[in-house]
Amino acid sequence: MTPRFYSVAASVALALTMSACSGGKPVASDMSLDQELANKTAALEAREAELKRREMALQNAPKAMTVSGGAASGSSLLPPKAEPGQCFTRVWQEPTYTMKSERKLMSEAGEKIEVIPAKYKTGTKRIVVEEASTKLVTVPATYKTVTERVMVRPATSRIESVPAVYETVTERVVDKAAHTIWKKGTGPIQRLDESTGEIMCLVEVPATYKTISKQVIKTPASTRTVNIPAEYKTVTRRVVDQEAYTKQVTLPAKYSTVEVTEVVTPASERRVTIPAKYQTVQTRELVKDGEMAWREILCDTNTTAGKVREIQGALKAAGYNPGSVDGQLGPSTVNAVSAFQKSKGLSGNGVLTAKTVRALGLSLR
Repeated sequence: MTPRFYSVAASVALALTMSACSGGKPVASDMSLDQELANKTAALEAREAELKRREMALQNAPKAMTVSGGAASGSSLLPPKAEPGQCFTRVWQEPTYTMKSERKLMSEAGEKIEVIPAKYKTGTKRIVVEEASTKLVTVPATYKTVTERVMVRPATSRIESVPAVYETVTERVVDKAAHTIWKKGTGPIQRLDESTGEIMCLVEVPATYKTISKQVIKTPASTRTVNIPAEYKTVTRRVVDQEAYTKQVTLPAKYSTVEVTEVVTPASERRVTIPAKYQTVQTRELVKDGEMAWREILCDTNTTAGKVREIQGALKAAGYNPGSVDGQLGPSTVNAVSAFQKSKGLSGNGVLTAKTVRALGLSLR
C-alpha cells in the first residue's frame, strides 16, 4: 500500500465525515455543532498522523506481515477480506448512541404573587367647595309712617268776669210815702204859733204809688274759670317700627358637582402556587465508540470509463441527469450522484460509495 493511498484514504474519510455531519439531523448536545465538528476533525487528524506513523513502520519492516486470500494478517491497518480490484477508504465511523427519555426537573415548585389591579368607575359626585358657617348680620331698623294728633298748644285756663245779669221787672212802688203835713186849717183856729196866728192842721197824707220798670240783678256779677283746651294738629311722620338688632345667620355649605373616578374594587394580591415543571428530554447513551473503519469505494484504480458509463446510465434511468454518458466523472454526474444519495438517504455527498453503486443496481466490478 503506497503513501499516496493512505493520504487519499484519509482525505476521503475526512470528506465523508464532514458530509455526514452536515447532512444528518442535529442531536441535542451540550456542545455546539461547530465545536463537535472541530473535535472530530482534530480526532481524524490525530488518527491520520497515527496511520502515517504506522505506515512508516510497515515500510521499514515489509516482511512483518503478508496478505493471504485478500485478508490482512497481523494488522487492522489493512482492509479485511479484500479481493483484487477492490478499493477501500478508511473513514471515521461515528459512535452509535441510543436515545433515552428522561423526565427532568426544569424548575422547582414555587409561588408567585399576582397583583389584581384596582377597578375604577367614572361618575359625578357632589362635593363641598365651601363649608357651612355662621355670621352676625345687622338687621337695620324698620320704619313706618304714622298719622297722629300732635299737641301744638297745651291746655290752659283763664279767669273771666261774669257780669251781673239783670232783668226788667215792673213793680208798684211808693211814689211818696204816707206822711203828715201841716195844712192851714179852716175851722177853729189852733194857734200854734202866736206869732202867726195861723191855724195849722197836721194832716196825714197817704202814700202815693207809681208803677216803675227797673232792672234788677238776676244773677250777681261773678268770676269764672275758663279752661282753654289744648290745641292739636294732625301730622304724618316716620317712626321706628322695630329697632335695629343683630342676629346670627347660618350660611349653608356650597356644593359643586364634579366628575370623579372612584375605586370600585381596591387593588389586591393573590398568591398562586407554581407547580414544579418537568420536561421529558432525550438523552444519548453511548452504545459503541466511534472508530476508524474500512469502506469499499470506487477510486481511480477500479473506476473505469465503462463502469462510469454504467453508473451514468443507471442514474439517467432512475430519473437523475448525469449529463453526457461519456464515462467521465464530471460535475453533472457528481451532482446526479449527490441527488440520488439524498433521495435514498445515503451518505456520500456525491462520492461514489459501494452502497451508492449497489443502490443503483450495479456491482462494483
